[in-house]
Amino acid sequence: MNYLVAVLPDRSQAEAAYSALEKEGLPNDGINILGEGYQSADEFGLIDPNVAASKEIKRELFWLVGFGFVAGFAFNWLTGIEIFSTLPPIGNHILGGIFGAGAGALGAYFSGGVAGLTIGSGDALPYRNRLNAGKYLVIVKGTGELIDRATRVLRQFEPENIQGYSEPIGT
Repeated sequence: MNYLVAVLPDRSQAEAAYSALEKEGLPNDGINILGEGYQSADEFGLIDPNVAASKEIKRELFWLVGFGFVAGFAFNWLTGIEIFSTLPPIGNHILGGIFGAGAGALGAYFSGGVAGLTIGSGDALPYRNRLNAGKYLVIVKGTGELIDRATRVLRQFEPENIQGYSEPIGT
């Protein structure tokens, strides 16, 4: 399935574009308008960047907390640093491992959050920002030939941005 997303500055232009696409003979079920008074980004299914960030944080937590514990334990064991003089050496090593696990968790939170917000959501974040700014998205889905026809029609309305996407096979 192919998608075409056009960003239009106001509601009247989005409605005019929708009407022009209908006149061109595109099926109504393949045309969507996103914006105030129409579908929201969540209703349409645009990826929420916060969900993508949360997934990335969880994925990184799995690896970094364990690795951080081992690294913290090994560092304390190799250097012989006494964190608390009242603890036996193994206690200090374990405490060093706990500090390492905490550092790994912080790293997962910050790097996973940034990666999820910027990379994991693809183009969804810029489109959500445009919707929040009061703009409208006209989204057409269909075959390559249908998308080509829709592109010709939508270019007449001089959209701020027009972008085509192809859904990978098997998704």
